[in-house]
Amino acid sequence: MWERSLVLSAPGKVILHGEHAVVHGKVALAVALDLRTFLRLRPCTEGRVCIRLPGVGVVRSWDTSCLQALRRGFAADFDESKSPSVEQLDTLKEFAGIAAGASAPESLATLAFLYMCLAISAKYGDVPSVDILVWSELPTGAGLGSSAAYAVCLAAALLTACGAILCPLKEGESTARWTEEELTLINSWAFQGEQVIHGNPSGVDNAVGTWGGALRYQSGKITPLKRVPTLRILLTNTKVPRSTKVLVAGVKEKILKFPAIMNPVLDSIDAISQECQSVLEAMPANPSPEYYPVLEELFDINQHHLNVIGVGHPSLDRLCRVTASHGLHSKLTGAGGGGCGITLLRPDTSPLAVEAAKRDLCACGFECWETNIGAPGVTLHSSSSLSAEVLHALSES
Repeated sequence: MWERSLVLSAPGKVILHGEHAVVHGKVALAVALDLRTFLRLRPCTEGRVCIRLPGVGVVRSWDTSCLQALRRGFAADFDESKSPSVEQLDTLKEFAGIAAGASAPESLATLAFLYMCLAISAKYGDVPSVDILVWSELPTGAGLGSSAAYAVCLAAALLTACGAILCPLKEGESTARWTEEELTLINSWAFQGEQVIHGNPSGVDNAVGTWGGALRYQSGKITPLKRVPTLRILLTNTKVPRSTKVLVAGVKEKILKFPAIMNPVLDSIDAISQECQSVLEAMPANPSPEYYPVLEELFDINQHHLNVIGVGHPSLDRLCRVTASHGLHSKLTGAGGGGCGITLLRPDTSPLAVEAAKRDLCACGFECWETNIGAPGVTLHSSSSLSAEVLHALSES
């Protein structure tokens, strides 16, 4: 039986630069967002495994003996290097009473949990009787890596419960992180969870959730940046829905129609990503205020480029105008066409300017958070290190 309670968390992600251009082989920079998903793991005495996801209305539990019997049906096929098969997922859907074509967040979250629970126990021994509660500060479906943060938390919790990785939190410590080798294992299983949810993900979101900080992504290759500063931002959700698929197709169409005009724009976005990487890597050793105007200018140029390639939206133009009226610089992040924008806050930005900008953004009907990027990856927490809001959310049973 699992004998102790644990709380762990993983960050969300935003694309700092390179969205859309990355589809065409250019560099993108993804950074960890300090809006986090929290998971509480505690013992459950009844020979059951329970998952609670209050954000999407899921409370499910299964007898451990039923899960073991189910696993024996296809145990040989589970491996963190293999993608989940259609047959495995169909069997799990039937077992959990999930409709064949279900794509609702609660269905996919339940399916990812079941798959990871069975796959990890097949490799490392049975998952003990545990009760898992997950609560998130991240909005779902906003391109902020909420599903990856969930998958990273699940992977870390289940691997720890099975004994595949150690529990690094010592008595008296407020937080702890796993070894590089253990993080690599967490990441590979989290990618499996992402595949259950998204089918064919890039692997960027789960890598950011695992390692935190910032990552460079180009043509399938993910490279963590050595040391990066923590930067303050406003994150704004315009709440305008959009289809990533439609936006990506629109950019492709424009490139085919005007190659001589559009390809230089993609090259310029690539140069912005690389320039930003150089600035971020220089900042920790020399925390000079002169870097911030450069970062702000890169935001402005990239936002114009994103409008040129056709992924802007009036709501995002409004966001940029509102923040500019307070001397702040913003750009869209992710797919565009609505969705979210990020606003850089310099260390010397006055709290009054930040509050005024937030007030004006909320008056537009947007949702706004003051948070950090360059946040730590998956982390174990002592109860004393958690905020009252998180403690309250995790005490719900």
